Amino acid sequence: MKLRNSVFIIFLILMVDQYSKVFVKTNFILGESVQVFSWFKLLFIENEGMAWGTVIPGEYGKLFLTVFRILAVVAIGYWLLDATKKEKSKYLIIAISLIFAGALGNIIDSVLYGVIFDDSHNHLATFLPENPYGTWFHGKVVDMFYFPFIEDYMMPTWVPFIGGKEVTFFNAIFNLADFSISTGVGILIFFNKKAFAPNPKYKHVTYSKILDNNED
Repeated sequence: MKLRNSVFIIFLILMVDQYSKVFVKTNFILGESVQVFSWFKLLFIENEGMAWGTVIPGEYGKLFLTVFRILAVVAIGYWLLDATKKEKSKYLIIAISLIFAGALGNIIDSVLYGVIFDDSHNHLATFLPENPYGTWFHGKVVDMFYFPFIEDYMMPTWVPFIGGKEVTFFNAIFNLADFSISTGVGILIFFNKKAFAPNPKYKHVTYSKILDNNED
C-alpha cells in the first residue's frame, strides 16, 4: 500500500472529524442533544482530559497531556512511514493510518480550540472571538456521538455493585477521531497475524541471501 493512499485516508478522516466538531461546536449549546434514532443521539460535551473524561490534576496537567499526544503522533507517523517504506501488509498500514488520523484530530482540538472559540455555556460558540475560552495547548476535545442502546435499565438486585441501579448500555460519548483510533487498534488486535505478517518479497530475498551464503 502506497504512502499516498495512507495520506488520503488520514486527510479524509481529519476533514470529516473537524467538520463534525466545528458544526456541533457552533450549532449546539454545551449539554444540548438531538435524538436521531431511539438508540442514537448527538450530545455535545467537551472532554478536558484523556479518554473517558479522565483529567490529569495540576496546573500543567492539560499541557502535559497535549505535549504527550503530540509526541505520540510523531512516533506513530514514523511508524507509518517505516511500514509503507518496507511495504508491510495493508492491514497494518490502514490500522496505523486510522490511529494517526484519530490522534491528530484530537490534537487539533487540544492545541487550537481554546484560542479559536469562546465557551459554549448557555450560548452558541463563535469562531475567532475577541475573548476565547482558553489558550494555546489548553483546548477541550469536542465529543458528540452517543449510542444508548439500552437506557435507564433497572439492574436486578442480585447483580454485584450495580444491583437495583439504573444503567445505560453503551454510555460512552465519543467523536470520529476516537472511533478511528478504536478501529485501528481493533484491526491490530483481531487481524494481528495478517497485520504483522512478513512481506513475502522481503522474506524471499532474505532466504535467497542465506542460500547464497551457504553455497559460498
